[in-house]
Amino acid sequence: MNGLRAGILLLLTLAALVYAPTLPPALERTNTLLLIPTLAWTCGQYLVWYRRRELPEWLPLTNAIVDVTAVTGIIAGYAIAESGTLALRSPIFMMYFVVLAARPVASSVRKAAVVAALVLVEYATLFAWLLWTDRINPMVDPVAAVSLGRLSYLDEGAKLMLLAVAGGIAIYATAWVERLVIESATESAERQRVATRLVQAQLDTLRLQLSPHFLFNALNSAVALIATAPRAAEKMLAAISEFLRMVLHSSAEPEVTVDHELVLLNHYIDIQRVRYRDKLVVTFDVDDALRQALVPSLLLQPLVENSIRHGISPRASGGHVLVRIVTRDDMLYIDVVDDGIGPSARRSREKPRGTGLGLANTATRLIHLYGDRHTFETGPAEKSGFAVRLSLPLVFASRAPDADIAQLEEMPA
Repeated sequence: MNGLRAGILLLLTLAALVYAPTLPPALERTNTLLLIPTLAWTCGQYLVWYRRRELPEWLPLTNAIVDVTAVTGIIAGYAIAESGTLALRSPIFMMYFVVLAARPVASSVRKAAVVAALVLVEYATLFAWLLWTDRINPMVDPVAAVSLGRLSYLDEGAKLMLLAVAGGIAIYATAWVERLVIESATESAERQRVATRLVQAQLDTLRLQLSPHFLFNALNSAVALIATAPRAAEKMLAAISEFLRMVLHSSAEPEVTVDHELVLLNHYIDIQRVRYRDKLVVTFDVDDALRQALVPSLLLQPLVENSIRHGISPRASGGHVLVRIVTRDDMLYIDVVDDGIGPSARRSREKPRGTGLGLANTATRLIHLYGDRHTFETGPAEKSGFAVRLSLPLVFASRAPDADIAQLEEMPA
């Protein structure tokens, strides 16, 4: 809006310069005394407030008052320099309507009402002052006034009425725009709340899917041991109970610390060692400085389960799973790599059984949580086996989770 004001003032200044040779010196001085300070005030605002994020609240109303008063001042200056008739017939009168037209996008309803009232009061006061100082002598007959080059009361009354109507329209339009903006902002905020609730509900659903998924696979393993190794099956069921207790008592937040995830993962690995014994080796390469970094809850267990179930389990000799967590360039990198049967053999085994829930679920959760700020890749490992590699924004928890983890581990089963 200030740029538009500056443009209009520059056009008025240019017009004054073009007509300067034909204007009396007194009118030239009037234009100079009023247009130059107003233009300087307008351009000076860029130097003072252009780099600020928010403008002063008083500035829009002040600008409108300056504009209205400048128009009134020019008309009054013309009346003093030449004649009241010339002043009131000057096209500069139309600038009042320009100021009022800008109200819907530059003011609140209250400020628009103040500006509309100011326009009407200033012009009425100017007309009264010209009458009182005998600078004008309006005629009652408007037709005779036109033929004689004078003013009429009817014409000036019509101007006041037009200013009043224009002010009323400006107030109404400002109220309409203000209501539209408020409704739009309210709807946008509501849509954002609904979208946030939807994403949270989807995350909760995905997270809660993991527990039954794990429980189904773990119980199947326990059932398989009952006939051949009942003591091992009993030990596995006890470990499953401990793991589920920790899951149920853990935070429902979508993100937890790396430390928290490692505690849960170790409980899961204890369960699998009951079945695989020495055939399963899981090693960790975790930077201690990253133990308070935030990751999605139940992130590591499905990835390690995927490696054990689809990579290590089909091999008679078992295998090794590496969990690596490092950081580079303000990103957290997590790799889960196994030396199992590899992706080609996996595909042939998984085809009749459908897509595994663990990887698909994890990929969907990461999209919901991080959007384009993450990567998730699966494929063959460098030598043999299968690798899951992902990166997340590196964010640390606001408080250390050690106490919470200790409390979880000390809860009675």
